[in-house]
Amino acid sequence: MSRIQACFEQLNTSGRKALIPYITAGDPNREVTVPVMHAMVEAGADIIELGVPFSDPMADGPVIQKACERALESGTSLRDVLAMVAEFRRRDDRTPVVLMGYLNPVEAMGYETFADACVSAGVDGVLLVDLPPEECEDIVPRFRQRGVDLIFLVAPTTTDERIRRIGEAASGYLYYVSLKGVTGAATLNVEEVASRVETIRNLAQLPIGVGFGIKDAASARAVSRVADGVVVGSALVNQIAANAQRTEAIAPAVAAVLADMRSAMDE
Repeated sequence: MSRIQACFEQLNTSGRKALIPYITAGDPNREVTVPVMHAMVEAGADIIELGVPFSDPMADGPVIQKACERALESGTSLRDVLAMVAEFRRRDDRTPVVLMGYLNPVEAMGYETFADACVSAGVDGVLLVDLPPEECEDIVPRFRQRGVDLIFLVAPTTTDERIRRIGEAASGYLYYVSLKGVTGAATLNVEEVASRVETIRNLAQLPIGVGFGIKDAASARAVSRVADGVVVGSALVNQIAANAQRTEAIAPAVAAVLADMRSAMDE
């Protein structure tokens, strides 16, 4: 059983929902990321999504685009991100870590090499934003054979047929994008999310994490009532950006936001 599957099963047994924070690796520098990862776990994170910085993050809004810019300026590469996970694993062999990014850096490294590196570093799952399920037939087995979950996005506009196809290719969980647009955008309609999540549940037998539009404890609590997991990114990356010049304040600031969300979700 994968760490991700075990995590969701344990949460389900205890009647709790997964809190899944996202940060961009190497933002604002490479030394900050691992301490922030540990701080997030201590604040109540169940799974960590670690963004691989990329020069053209087309699914992300300005907040995470700027985070990618800061990380790239600090020299962060895909191999650096894998090294960060390996360092994190020296203290934490329980919390699942998912790498979230785009195809180009992975293709440049090579799928086999990347999948092997994920196993060596202790990566549990990979979400490649621009990998469509229609084109992953040769890719999925390379990760599945190594016990690395391949996670896919589901959008409000995704057809039922495509959700079924995604459900067959994916493992770990599905990431439901609750808004039409980019990360950090617009306002959440929880009733619409609840309806869509129910549809997805009937088509794919995997836990569902909901992201985009989770800005505070109230929205995290609301979404946790209808989904298996709550993904929060821009609200945390904003804290990192605000403290980029005094990096010692980043981990406490991020942890404070997450702790409020965890408390609200557990009420």
